Amino acid sequence: MGVRRSRGLRLTVMPVTATTPVARRARVLGLDPGSLVTGYGVIDLDGSSAAYVASGSLRTGGGAMTSRLSTIFDGLGRLLQDYQPDEVAIERVFMKSNPDSALKLGHARGAALCAVATRGIDVHEYAPREVKLAVVGTGAADKRQVQHMVKALVRVEGRLGLDASDALAIALCHAHHRVLGGSRRLA
Repeated sequence: MGVRRSRGLRLTVMPVTATTPVARRARVLGLDPGSLVTGYGVIDLDGSSAAYVASGSLRTGGGAMTSRLSTIFDGLGRLLQDYQPDEVAIERVFMKSNPDSALKLGHARGAALCAVATRGIDVHEYAPREVKLAVVGTGAADKRQVQHMVKALVRVEGRLGLDASDALAIALCHAHHRVLGGSRRLA
């Protein structure tokens, strides 16, 4: 440990040691649930860096709510099998002005959580403003700004749908909180 003086301030410099906490390697599946479209994004974490693995969306095709929820559950089951994530990050439900929309979103989120729970994977949740703040730097960012920053952060070339970019943003938010030690585990 060293002490430096700068303009009357006393600064203590701590050496970096092997016991400094570093985030372990992990695969994270980010989910942006919706009753018609559920976005997903998969990233691999190595310390504080994130690498793009895959992204896309599950489209339910409309119809009866029970059919849509079954599509979400089954589709996520296949994704969990294919990508074998260590952790899942999901967006917290928020209500703008339409309670019916929030209820449908809650149903879709519940189907997603059930698919994850059957495999015993840790789930972490983040509020939409928190995700935007972590990825763009402002909680008031719009979807296009989030999409642009996600493409830059994980170096995605070509087209990236808004639902997939939102899901990747949720995974990146989790990566950010994970490195800082403040992930929001769903109890």
